[in-house]
Amino acid sequence: MAVIAPSRRIRRTPFSEGVEAAGVKGYTVYNHMLLPTVFESIQADYRHLKDHVQVWDVACERQVELRGPDAARLMQILTPRDLSTMQPGQCLYVPIVDETGGMLNDPVAVKLEEDRFWISIADSDLLLWVKAVAHGYRLEVSVEEPDVSPLAIQGPKAEDLMARVFGDAVRDIRFFRFRHLEFQGRDLVVARTGYSKQGGFEIYVDGSDLGMPLWQALFEAGRDLNVRAGCPNLIERIEAGLLSYGNDMTRENTPHECGLGRFCDTEEAIGCIGRDALLRVAREGPMQQVRAIEIVGDPVPPCDRAWPLIAGDNVVGQVTSAAASPDFDTNVAIGMVAMTHWYPGTELVVETPLGARPAAVQDRFWI
Repeated sequence: MAVIAPSRRIRRTPFSEGVEAAGVKGYTVYNHMLLPTVFESIQADYRHLKDHVQVWDVACERQVELRGPDAARLMQILTPRDLSTMQPGQCLYVPIVDETGGMLNDPVAVKLEEDRFWISIADSDLLLWVKAVAHGYRLEVSVEEPDVSPLAIQGPKAEDLMARVFGDAVRDIRFFRFRHLEFQGRDLVVARTGYSKQGGFEIYVDGSDLGMPLWQALFEAGRDLNVRAGCPNLIERIEAGLLSYGNDMTRENTPHECGLGRFCDTEEAIGCIGRDALLRVAREGPMQQVRAIEIVGDPVPPCDRAWPLIAGDNVVGQVTSAAASPDFDTNVAIGMVAMTHWYPGTELVVETPLGARPAAVQDRFWI
């Protein structure tokens, strides 16, 4: 395949030197930055992630910082999730929608102080939307992108590795909570979060100059743990039902269509953008929704476009992510399916680049 041409519009990260030394074989572009996609192979990376521990360069998860007297008000305007009880030290998954209820991003909000938040974003230019909303509402708040780059530590041995670098205090961090921990005299936010179901942490590296020293410290500390460089793994995330913004959902979808209705406290989140539209969706229910799909047969190719889901002569949905799973010995997939055909056990046909394949709606994701 063609290579990605380097330019200042596609930014390197504070960890790119380490990623390259580790033998990265593929990248994608995410928030105008490089995001590794494979090291040894997708299958080998998958096995290692489930058995050991990996260090992920996810600096592309850029932060949108809200700071000032109206920071909390702006945060609530942006999301239909009720944030009234959110405390400093807490992280929350927050769908962010437009005036029609369409998904603009599905970030994690990090409450640093009462008047300061980070929004750790998925792949869309959310900074521009947030700046426009703050300006339009005439809010007393600064909206900027700080020099903060997340580094994820994922896998069953992640806690042991983190304790060697940051001390046993990491073991006390609760799920979707964070603590301020010291590394080389600098205070870093360390959260028990991450884009896998294998367990782990995300370190918010405040300052690009600290990137490689931390990377090297983690690899030195984890030699006997079989630590390797890794990245979000396609197979594992599909097994876990972790959605990818821009792949499994876009601005055309509401949170309820994406199975994220439980994160929409629309009655309580008074003043949030898109509230009226989401109230209607909540009352009437979605006409389509994300489902786990099993695809029968030989391993499927990469899903770089939507594959139609067919029932009889009708298109009733589309597969948006798919991969062959070694652990479950089948092709696992994520699809958006019409309400008429989303029930578990419904048999469908999916049109793949290799031809039509039998498929079936599952009652849940695999892990």
